[in-house]
Amino acid sequence: MVDITERKQAENQVRASLTEKEVLLKEIHHRVKNNLQIISSLLRLQSRKVEDPQALSLFKDSQHRVQSMALIHQQLYQSPNLAQINFGKYIQTLTNNLFRSYGINPQTIALNIEVTTAPLTIDVAIPCGLIINELVSNSLKYAFPENQEGKMEISLSSDQQGQLILKVSDNGIGLPDNLDFQSTKSLGLSIVRNLTAQLGGNIILDCSQGTRLEIKFPHSLDL
Repeated sequence: MVDITERKQAENQVRASLTEKEVLLKEIHHRVKNNLQIISSLLRLQSRKVEDPQALSLFKDSQHRVQSMALIHQQLYQSPNLAQINFGKYIQTLTNNLFRSYGINPQTIALNIEVTTAPLTIDVAIPCGLIINELVSNSLKYAFPENQEGKMEISLSSDQQGQLILKVSDNGIGLPDNLDFQSTKSLGLSIVRNLTAQLGGNIILDCSQGTRLEIKFPHSLDL
C-alpha cells in the first residue's frame, strides 16, 4: 500500500513538473515572438525617416526576415505540440504577409503550396522559413515586372531516403543571365546559400522556365 502511494505521489510530481515546464516553454516562445515583433516595429518606424528607395528596400527586407522568425515562435506557443511546426500553415501565413507587404494581388500571381511531410522541428523550420522568405520576396519584387500575371509554387516533400526536398519556383522573367548564384554578392541569395549549408543541404537551380530552386537536406540536424 505504501509503495503504491509513493508511486502515485512520484507520478503526480513528474506530471506537475512537466506541466510547469510546458507553461514555461510557451512563455519563452511568447516572449521571443514579442521581442522579435518589437524589433520589426523599430525597423518600420526607422524606415519612415528613410527617403532613399534602396535603403528603404533594405529596411523592409530586414523586417520581413525578423517577422519570418517571429511567426515560428508564435505558432509554437499557440500549438499543443511545442516541439514541432505545422509547416504548411506556416508557409501560408508567411506568404500572405509578404503578398500584403508588397501590395501584390493574389489574383495576379497565383500561389500553390503543397506540404506532404511531417511537422518540422524548430531548428529546421527557422532556416527553411528564412529561405522561403528570401525566395518569395525576390520573386515578388523582380519576377513579374509591370504587374505581369504569373504563378508561384512552394512545396516540401521527402524522398525514399528520408531527405527533405524544398522547392520554390515561379514562371517569371528569371534571373539575369550574368548572375552566378554561387558567388553573387546579393544579400538575399547569400542568406539562402548559407542557410542551405546550415541545413546540410545542396541547391539545384533551374532557370529554363522562370526560376526554380530545389534544396535537398536531412530531416533533422546534427547539433
